[in-house]
Amino acid sequence: MRLLRKPIHCRDSAKFARRPNGHATFLRRVGALCVSAIMFVSLLTASARAQQQKLPRVFLIDARKLAETKQLIQSGDKTFDPALAKLEADARQALQQKPLSVTTKAVTPPSGDKHDYMSQAPYFWPDPKSPNGLPYIRRDGERNPELNKITDHQTLDQMEAAVRTLSLAFFLKGNEEYAGKAAILLRAWFLDPATRMNPNLEYAQFIPGVNTGRGIGLIETRGLADVVDAIGLLQGSKSWTAADQRGLEDWFGKFLQWMQESRNGREENAAKNNHGTYYDLQAATFALFLTRNDLARQIVETAKQKRIALQIEPDGRQPLELERTKAWSYSNMNLDGLMWLARLAEDVDVDLWNYQTKDGRGIRPALEYLWPFAIGDQKWPYQQLGGFEGRSLFTLMRRADGHYRDEKFTRQLSKIPKLDPGTREHLLSGK
Repeated sequence: MRLLRKPIHCRDSAKFARRPNGHATFLRRVGALCVSAIMFVSLLTASARAQQQKLPRVFLIDARKLAETKQLIQSGDKTFDPALAKLEADARQALQQKPLSVTTKAVTPPSGDKHDYMSQAPYFWPDPKSPNGLPYIRRDGERNPELNKITDHQTLDQMEAAVRTLSLAFFLKGNEEYAGKAAILLRAWFLDPATRMNPNLEYAQFIPGVNTGRGIGLIETRGLADVVDAIGLLQGSKSWTAADQRGLEDWFGKFLQWMQESRNGREENAAKNNHGTYYDLQAATFALFLTRNDLARQIVETAKQKRIALQIEPDGRQPLELERTKAWSYSNMNLDGLMWLARLAEDVDVDLWNYQTKDGRGIRPALEYLWPFAIGDQKWPYQQLGGFEGRSLFTLMRRADGHYRDEKFTRQLSKIPKLDPGTREHLLSGK
């Protein structure tokens, strides 16, 4: 075969491929390789530019992936257009959200101070054998509608959702209106003297006739870990001041101290099921936010034995979640929390993703145990009030992508339906 007299450049490959000679097939292949090379170089360039710009100070969100997404959007990449359009639609709706506060509830906590958060235990009902219904009795998995009379949990969820949306939209699009609204909502909940929440959960998930609050109530503030990330996404906004930042750091510092020292906080820390997992998730996030990396590292290191080894059997079952009336939901929920904890552990150079005890207890075995039920290969043998929904595991599988690169995991991922183009997960994962 006659050798080419000069090098072939990517810009010339398509021209040469059209020539009716023996090199056509070869050159078409060269052209395809060139396209692949260009795409690869583009991705490397976006990654390099993302590294050059200051990464957002976030912990649950992968800062590097999000920065790369932003760089691709700014460079004109249309891949994320549907997800970005949906995010902006959500952000415009969040602009209409009025400031929320614990002080708007109709009832007053035992302290006499409406600034104290208050909620009622969801799975406790009046005792039909008691004249006044007291003390309330447990009906696991069945939510008592009475709890809706106390609005703190609902308003907290609304504040968290709005702030997450607005801060992410600001970071990706740079619209200062989004940041300004997020700042207003954060100040109302955490900082303004007339509306701020006291940094404690003394009266969360009380049981009528039994107590005025429980450590279990800490599960209701797990979304505050997302709020910490939202604060990081507001960096660089003129709406978010140094005083705001100091104020939030002071609030979370006091809340973390309450978690560590109060009776309710110590009880939740000692919980062996998903409540203990989400205690660690919150404590580690707040520690990182406060630059207490040694504390965060201690929490995630301890989680190897205190959470993973204790909660997961060698075959991947989570017995303390399986005994619930919503065994599938709680198995997914606890594993979700452990995976978020593994994400935080990356920031302090601890690997929880691949940690396993000598007898095989770990995050990966827990995923493997749930997998055949999620795709319908096996029928779920435990109780699940409200119906079984296997798809809930798919989000966890996608989050594990990149940590488990073996052929088996890749094959499992191939069976998961593709995400809707408008799903926010595309923006956060960079895929």
